[in-house]
Parts: sequence; structure tokens; C-alpha cells
Amino acid sequence: MGRSVDASSTVLRPLAQANREPGERAIYWTVSLLHAIARPLTRLDWRHQERLPQTGGVILVANHISNVDPIALGQYIAFSGRWPRFLAKASLFGVPVVGAVIRACGQIPVQRRSAAAKDALAAAVVAVEQGRAVVIYPEGTISGDPLLWPMRGHTGAARVALQTSAPVVPIGQWGAQQILYGNRLTVPRLLPRATFRLVTGEPVPLEDLRALPVTAAVLAEATERIMAAITALVAELRAESPPAVRFDPRPTHEVSP
Repeated sequence: MGRSVDASSTVLRPLAQANREPGERAIYWTVSLLHAIARPLTRLDWRHQERLPQTGGVILVANHISNVDPIALGQYIAFSGRWPRFLAKASLFGVPVVGAVIRACGQIPVQRRSAAAKDALAAAVVAVEQGRAVVIYPEGTISGDPLLWPMRGHTGAARVALQTSAPVVPIGQWGAQQILYGNRLTVPRLLPRATFRLVTGEPVPLEDLRALPVTAAVLAEATERIMAAITALVAELRAESPPAVRFDPRPTHEVSP
């Protein structure tokens, strides 16, 4: 059974006890600070943390619904025993103070929509091979689906998975959109308190694909399996059925018939 935690009434284990993985001091203090800020403002419904591998390289894939996601997902992963290494957009690394902090925390910059994006995937491969827990949003950005269901995924997570043979573990999340909905630039809504609901799934089955040459078709199949696994978890958290067709953010003329 999963474990639900209500931050308003339940005392979590101290981070130093919940997470014994070696990591930078900066990431420990950053997670501690963000958790101290978020805890009185949110409720937590954390399920199946035991499914998150405690050692070794792992690729954690999750849906993206809000700019608040890194806080919701980051504390869930950290209190589940691993330090998250996010693929974060490179522009954040140039923001005063913020950039210095995320760099000190070992996060990985991504030059989105450029040829340099492959450098981030190479860095992700190295991190996984070093035994890190690398977090990738396969959608590449906050979902464009009007109801924030997981949309069409990019192949980055699949590429890293097929290069490293590391397990791909899906995480579904729901609740951060109560504070900031999607990409909307609004004042954060703190009341009523949002409930961050997160659940870890079983590893995505990719072994049969790893035996094949890495072609566009193989990457597409691996990506669809990853998105299907994430979507099933989100549907579980929302207690709703997802759309029959996944939202595709590409312009109509780019979509194959």
C-alpha cells in the first residue's frame, strides 16, 4: 500500500534520516529550506516512495503541470532517499543567486530548442553512469493540454535510457497547479492549501527495445511507453480518465497524417 502524509498533522522524518545518499551540502540545505517554506502552506499525499531505487543510476520521469513542480517533485524525491538532478533550462543558470544555487546543487543546464540540447543529454548520461538520480520532464515544458494531462513527449529520456540501460521510473504528480496553473503568470494562490499528490510507478519496460538499434521508431516507442506510464499514474491521482488522444503541441503542419 502507498503511504499518505498530511503535512498539517504528521511529522516527517528529518531529511538527514530520510536521505542518506551522499550529495552536495548545497542540495541538502536548499531542499531543507524549500521544504520548511512549503510545508506549512501545503498538504502532502505521497505514495509508493518504496518504488524509488535507493542506489545506482536511475532516470526519473514526471509530468509537468506548473512552475511549482520542482518544489513539489524535488522534496518528494529527496525525502524518498535520493537527491534529484533536474534537467533545467539554461536561462535559470544566469539568474543572480538562483543560478549559483542550482549550479552548486549539481543540476544540469539545457539549451532548449538548440543543437546544444544534446550536451544536456550527454551530461545526463554521465550523471546516471555516476549513480545519480536524474529527473527529466519528457514533455520538455509545462503541458499545453487545457486540462494539464500529459502531452506528447520528446525523446530525450528515451535516449538517455537506451544509452545507459538505467531503469526509467515514472512519477505522477498533481496539485502544484492549485498554486500556479500551467504556464499562467499569475499571483500564486496559497489558500486554500494545495495538496501535492505524488506517486511512483514501476519501472517502464524497455528491455526489448534495448536489444534493437536506436532508430527513430525505437525512440518513439520508448517515449510512448514512458508517457503512457506517467499518464496512468496521473489518472490514478486525479481519479479520472485521460483523453483518448494525447495533446500534441506541434503546429498542425508539423504533424504527420
